[in-house]
Amino acid sequence: MSSQPISRAALATYLCLTLALSSVFWWLIIGGRTGYVFWLMWSPGTSALLTRFIFQRNLRGQGWAPGAPRWLAMGYLLPVAYATVAYAAVWAAGLGGVDLSRFHTPIARFVLLGSLQSVLSATGEELGWRGFLVPALSQRFTLAKTAVVSGAIWSVWHYPLIIFASYNAGTATWYAVLCFTVMVIGLSFPLAWLRLRSGSFWPAALFHASHNLFIQGFLDRVTVDTGRTLWLTTEFGAALAITVAVTAWLYWRRRDLVEASDSSRAGQLGVAAQSA
Repeated sequence: MSSQPISRAALATYLCLTLALSSVFWWLIIGGRTGYVFWLMWSPGTSALLTRFIFQRNLRGQGWAPGAPRWLAMGYLLPVAYATVAYAAVWAAGLGGVDLSRFHTPIARFVLLGSLQSVLSATGEELGWRGFLVPALSQRFTLAKTAVVSGAIWSVWHYPLIIFASYNAGTATWYAVLCFTVMVIGLSFPLAWLRLRSGSFWPAALFHASHNLFIQGFLDRVTVDTGRTLWLTTEFGAALAITVAVTAWLYWRRRDLVEASDSSRAGQLGVAAQSA
């Protein structure tokens, strides 16, 4: 958790820097240069580190310590759980097929090397969204509002690629945006909860990496489109939006575990307001 309040000026600076850096890579990717996706993902994190240095002259408060192993394990395994339920429901209902022969990567290599590569990318986003943005919002809002606001920002950040590039499943754009937004705001509940409960951004980084790896790298790959499947699967379908919404509700019910610790810092908000 941040060792000092994050002022409104710092929060505004972070959002402006993220927009400025991301705009460069949105423009390049929309123009067909997909090799810049990695650098786009690092725009929120780079902006967070720059903001910390500008206002604090150090990088403390990001949640660098890994935290307790149980939070790291929860972060990595939770996406496997809600994603498996979503895809298994689609397969069981006959709304999509499953063909494991489509997956050719050795399991150990997929999990170990794939996780390492995915964490490297996801860390760029999580240093920003959960390392900086969530602590800043939690100093002012409840868990629910922190999750909704951070999730809305996170989802809108993806819109240029969904609308103008190829980051979608091929369904109607309005539908892809709707399902993706519901999913991302839903994901922001367990992600914010883990960040605030553990005091570390690493559980969120593992969560983000696991989500990307197992959904995009495995479940989407082995799922067979039978006509209506894409309206349900991928990050732009209804199945994940539903299971993630249920997951969000479960973490919202345990909000007292993080809001109680946040309330102990309420007296610091006056300092934050004066320094804004």
